[in-house]
Amino acid sequence: MFNYIHGRLAELTPTYAVIDANGIGYELNISLTTFSALQGKQEARLYVHEVIREDAWLLFGFDTRRELDIFRSLINVSGVGANTARVILSSIPPAELEVVIASADSRRLKSVKGVGAKTAERIIVDLKDKIKPQGDTLFIQAAQQSEAFDEAMAALQMLGFAKGPVEKALTKLFSADPTISVEQAIKSAFTML
Repeated sequence: MFNYIHGRLAELTPTYAVIDANGIGYELNISLTTFSALQGKQEARLYVHEVIREDAWLLFGFDTRRELDIFRSLINVSGVGANTARVILSSIPPAELEVVIASADSRRLKSVKGVGAKTAERIIVDLKDKIKPQGDTLFIQAAQQSEAFDEAMAALQMLGFAKGPVEKALTKLFSADPTISVEQAIKSAFTML
């Protein structure tokens, strides 16, 4: 079993990365969170989870051990496969996902493509006692529950921006300044998207 793969970043797309480690190109399926962390880098070290099936041998790569641990917790939930777990981690960053699970926010989980009401409830029931928010997540939760955050989110989505990148940009802005106005948040988010 692989723990991590370190090498030259030969190729990077939003769904996979190829790492050249001593002349062997390893293709690793990645989340959008890992994709964002790898952009602009020449070298990468990704923590690895292997999925060996009858018809395929797949590698999933993660920028942080924290994201890998959450991924492994998710795939241990009945009805959640590796690709669904990757979509969840692409839609909800690991720190925020910890808060979503701890606060039993099934509505937020159901907003992820491919996750229905039963799966969202199962994730919360199975993982609520296993996944605990770490220090930086309380700020994120407060930021996302503000009216200004919701208004800015809706406005940017109406302008045609995708939900994932908008949410990430606004979370960063509201975490830095929870009192930021809707107008300023939208203007600042434009430069980040």
